[in-house]
Amino acid sequence: MPQAALGLLLMFVYSGSSLGAQLPHFKPPDIPGSRPFPWDQMRLPKTVFPVHYMLTMHPNLTTLNFKGIVCIQLDIREDTTAIVLHAKQLKTFNVKLRTPEGVRDLQVLENPYHQQLALVSDEVLTKGKDYEVELEFSAELSDSYHGFYRSSYRTSSGEVRMLASTQFEATFARTAFPCFDEPAFKANFTISVIREPRHIAISNMPKTKTLALPGDVLEDRFGTTVKMSTYLVAFIVSDFQSVSKYTLQGVKISVYAVPEKVNQTGFALDVAVRLLDFYDNYFNIAYPLPKQDLAAIPDFQSGAMENWGLTTYREGALLYDPDQSSVSDKVHITKIIAHELAHQWFGNLVTMEWWSDLWLNEGFAKFMEFISLDIAYPELQTDDMFLMKCFHAMEVDSLASSHPISTPVENPTEIQEMFDDVSYDKGACILNMIQVFLTPEAFEVGIIRYLKRYSYRNTVNSHLWESLTDICNGDDLQEALPKQKEFCSKRDLESGKSYNDNLNVKTIMDTWTLQQGFPLVSVEVKNRGVWLTQERYLKSGDAAYTERFWRDLPSTFFNPIQTVPTSNCSAYLGIAGFPLTNSKSSQISQNYSRLVWWIPLTYKTSVSNTTQHHLMKSEADILRLPDEVEWLKFNVDMSGYYIVHYANKGWRTIIKLLQDNHTALSGKDRASLIHDVFRLASIGKVDLATALDLSTYLSKETDIMAVSQGLGELLPIYKLIEKRGITQLEISMKRYILDLFKGLISQQKWDDSGSVSERMLRSYLLLFACVRNFTPCVTKAQQLFNMWKDSDGDMSLPVDVIMAVYVVGAQTSEGWDFLLEKYRRSLQTSVKTHIKAALTFTPLRDKLKWMLEQSLLGEVMETHDLPGVIFYVSRNPIGHKLAWDFIRANWQTLIEKFELGSSSIAHMVTGVTSHYSTSAMLESVQNFFGSLTEETGSEMRCIQQAYDTIQDNINWANNNFSKLQSWLSKQHHVRNKPKPTNPHLHVDL
Repeated sequence: MPQAALGLLLMFVYSGSSLGAQLPHFKPPDIPGSRPFPWDQMRLPKTVFPVHYMLTMHPNLTTLNFKGIVCIQLDIREDTTAIVLHAKQLKTFNVKLRTPEGVRDLQVLENPYHQQLALVSDEVLTKGKDYEVELEFSAELSDSYHGFYRSSYRTSSGEVRMLASTQFEATFARTAFPCFDEPAFKANFTISVIREPRHIAISNMPKTKTLALPGDVLEDRFGTTVKMSTYLVAFIVSDFQSVSKYTLQGVKISVYAVPEKVNQTGFALDVAVRLLDFYDNYFNIAYPLPKQDLAAIPDFQSGAMENWGLTTYREGALLYDPDQSSVSDKVHITKIIAHELAHQWFGNLVTMEWWSDLWLNEGFAKFMEFISLDIAYPELQTDDMFLMKCFHAMEVDSLASSHPISTPVENPTEIQEMFDDVSYDKGACILNMIQVFLTPEAFEVGIIRYLKRYSYRNTVNSHLWESLTDICNGDDLQEALPKQKEFCSKRDLESGKSYNDNLNVKTIMDTWTLQQGFPLVSVEVKNRGVWLTQERYLKSGDAAYTERFWRDLPSTFFNPIQTVPTSNCSAYLGIAGFPLTNSKSSQISQNYSRLVWWIPLTYKTSVSNTTQHHLMKSEADILRLPDEVEWLKFNVDMSGYYIVHYANKGWRTIIKLLQDNHTALSGKDRASLIHDVFRLASIGKVDLATALDLSTYLSKETDIMAVSQGLGELLPIYKLIEKRGITQLEISMKRYILDLFKGLISQQKWDDSGSVSERMLRSYLLLFACVRNFTPCVTKAQQLFNMWKDSDGDMSLPVDVIMAVYVVGAQTSEGWDFLLEKYRRSLQTSVKTHIKAALTFTPLRDKLKWMLEQSLLGEVMETHDLPGVIFYVSRNPIGHKLAWDFIRANWQTLIEKFELGSSSIAHMVTGVTSHYSTSAMLESVQNFFGSLTEETGSEMRCIQQAYDTIQDNINWANNNFSKLQSWLSKQHHVRNKPKPTNPHLHVDL
């Protein structure tokens, strides 16, 4: 499920690139006179599996509660006297067991700590015999954004209307009905929903009939689903309206929204039809359901959810107005629909066995966003944006508090924490890396093979790697798919060796999925030899990490993928950032061996534009070039998940190339060089002056990725200085950044012309320039805002510049109030999103405080947007302390509303603290989070990430502020040095 919109636009302005709670594992106390709970594990026993659920739900949108009945057909795999399944905050009653011999009551025991019920029989349930269990239940509709929850919206006339919707991923189906709520317990579902005539009901499958029931209510019955996991079940009761079309294969696509916004659904409908047809063809496996609904939910925490046959979305992730929505909105909506529809195969058809391998769902869906749009919507130029995902993942993955892609998890909070940048973005990046290594053709054949082999089943990492290995010699070659046969025939004609037939993909990829972090590859050229070494890239953390390392050493470290001599282990740990005592060094040398990445390297040189490949399998390696070269560039187009250090004089050569002829490298390569040199400077691998020297070439840059990355590196430095209140350094840094880009800013037109990349670049640059008070930009934006305001908002503004105009308008109380009134009245989702973001840029402290308070209340501003409001207020120099105080004052409410471990909580914690760089702020953060209990989140990973980031910022500031001031002073002197006069005109007196 993708992240929220507007982030890419605003991250270069207010944010920078810096970026599990554990429930008590108790067995409940035995109550005197009662039977003990028969199971003491968090995960369910494998003795009983569901086959089919008959589920009837009856929500009441007046009393805001619901009741239901479920009958579950069971597969008894071992003799047992207890059926253990999940239920949370449900009242259950009339629990019956149906057997061939008749119906009997079951005793119900509860384990609230593990969110489980045990249905205990006086007689043994026999393996292989037919049984059904029936339970009635009731509960309140949730007031959070999980489970079966209540939602509402306000019409243009001010009427508040209620609806009920579901969000069951990852562990919230159990809050709606008793079930086996783990992904491996797949079953079929036949669902009925009872409703009032003024509402409609939709679910995973099409409606088959509607029955009139006593009490003036209707019962909608839906077709039986395919075999699927509980977290994919969905149903909605609302007054939504819809528009529909059919795919080439006859699948009915419908987009649902509140009645007054159904006119904004046309774009999403067309996108969904085109992309479902694309995936049908690409995967060579037909979409198995007769319909696919997309529903825009007024209150929705995540970006979207892939429920099979009924995907759900934030309104801002689905609704598009051609006259009001920006090109960034169009790209955002298209990507999210691509992500959720990819899940219909990766995640729904083939599902990870357990949440520790969530990346098999989310990493693939994120990866397929870019694959699908590159082919189906090439004009959106989304391929360029993939780099940002890898850069963002690396920022988190470089912290000591990161985690391997595949990480053991057990309780619900740990599971929630898996929905992070490592699972999504790093997962996508390593898939892109192996695709480039195997070739896109081989990779496509391999993933089709994977989907075909494991349809309606559950998988682990190794199943994917086996499917990508030796694709032309497998056991299934006789039944190969057409694309597999075509590929293997082509391979035979082209001699076969170029497709890496003989490599075990698992051996390569285990080093990327079972190990935390990513490698730093150092390159040194000596004549025609290229000397390569690898080590883990790790940001500096506080000294306490040494103890955490020994306490939390991952289990994968005890099962090394590739061993190296033990004498190297202590050196490895020192390189990786783990300071060791002699005793600990001896301990590690005796017991553990170092993990080494198998790195699919790519490179180009000054004498050949052809991409070369080399698989690095050890910590040191040597390449031999056919000719001596002036320069070489590793990690071509950032296709690999690693960074590169050009040792000796390597960076000076790169800097000279960029200054003399930067277009000799692609825009992606230039962006990756900017990224890498600043990462290296942050750990002292190169001097800060080297990174800043490289940035000087940006005055010539026009490529969106390189410009965006340049801003993404320089602005966080500026924000650190701004929060420290070092006025003169802040002025110097701001002047340098504006000087770099003012030429490009001045070239921007205040209209909507150009390609997608040109239009997005225009939005970024004009917003940046106006926020930083670049006079020509502010003057133009103020002029447009005044004209728009004088027309009472009726004047049509160019959508590409609308954020810059709104932000300038929000600087005064009068302008801010006018924008707020337009926010209240607008029915255009994109307009409301842009205005809300612009309002957070105001210098008026009372307005920022009001926004935080109102977003929590949810009356004027939607509470589901609160994490974003907190984040953007924290980016405002007037608001960063307000945001931190707000989190502390409302922590209990926040974790109840957004759930412990959720990406929303993590976004608030890490976002608000990511620019803190003083010991006082670190102490404040540690004191607050240190005062929490496990039940209130003290062990969440995002808290440790916040500590690590602040400590890293402290170290960076202490080591570099004086260097930065010195470099900026010299740079200012050089830029303002008088040009020499013509020597031929000089008269020597």
